[in-house]
Amino acid sequence: MLETQVKQWNEGNIPAFMEAYARSDTTRFASAGEFVLGWDTVLARYKARYATPEAMGHLSFSDIDITPLGNDAALVFGRWQLDRVGDQPTGLFTLLFRKTPEGWRIVHDHTSAAP
Repeated sequence: MLETQVKQWNEGNIPAFMEAYARSDTTRFASAGEFVLGWDTVLARYKARYATPEAMGHLSFSDIDITPLGNDAALVFGRWQLDRVGDQPTGLFTLLFRKTPEGWRIVHDHTSAAP
């Protein structure tokens, strides 16, 4: 699923990137001391923050570590990096995946950026 997210991001397709998230009002995205709730709200946040291909840059994930939390949950830790003209922001993420009727989906995303 993470490889598909990277592919969709690098193709500039934020709605397809968001398919990894649970389409729920309780899906949570936390970053920079703030959080938003709901799939639609998370999608709107991504669209506003990454409105152009230049802002999106080229995404990569590394240092992926998956910890199963049972038959229907897993904790995923990793590093993200964007390669853009003029900067290369990077940071860490922790994702809580739950097994839903639609398959494995992110229900909680806590992403931080390195200074």
